[in-house]
Amino acid sequence: MTRPDVRARRIGQEREPVVVIDHFALDPDALRAFAATRPFGPAGQHYPGIKAPLPPDYLRAQGRLIAAVARDAFGITGPISVLEARFSIVTLTPDALSLEQRLPHVDALEPGQLALIHYLVPAGTGGTAFYRHRSTGYETVDGPRSAPYFDALKRDLARQGAPEGYIDGDTPLFERIAALDGVYNRALLYRGHMLHSGVIAADAAPSPDPVAGRLTVTGFFAT
Repeated sequence: MTRPDVRARRIGQEREPVVVIDHFALDPDALRAFAATRPFGPAGQHYPGIKAPLPPDYLRAQGRLIAAVARDAFGITGPISVLEARFSIVTLTPDALSLEQRLPHVDALEPGQLALIHYLVPAGTGGTAFYRHRSTGYETVDGPRSAPYFDALKRDLARQGAPEGYIDGDTPLFERIAALDGVYNRALLYRGHMLHSGVIAADAAPSPDPVAGRLTVTGFFAT
């Protein structure tokens, strides 16, 4: 059995921690096989794809490791509650994206929330990138920053517009400060207020098939 390989790094000028965990799950092939038997449905207005429930033992199996990383990398010693955890597959083509889906985003404005992404495609999924908003300099957006950030973003979009498809690197509005590859059975854990986006090619033709598509587990936790 290959033990999880946990590495923390700090990115950008704000030095936010992002934890990379290789060999995250004991049997990632079984997770993919389970996902292939599940009915997927719409993921909601923000995620550009579809979702399905996880096997019942997923969070039981991974919970101890997540709690240890939260303690060691983020200084969280109290209880962690699961807000949402699911299989997710990106399915929208670049021309079908909403404005919000063409920009970096944060998962939460509230303090203390963590986000997880676990990559389950053997060929790789492009990974996840983190960004700095050029006109404010923000790499994170929390409650106090939200009003000035969204006001500045609105002005930026009025002047320069948004990418035509998935953001994939630097743009006039955002600078990419880090990109982490979507290696099979790798997980990332980071604070929910970090500006980020999936790394998806501008000419992508995403598949809804759990075997061939960009299958991940996405999770959100409150502390």
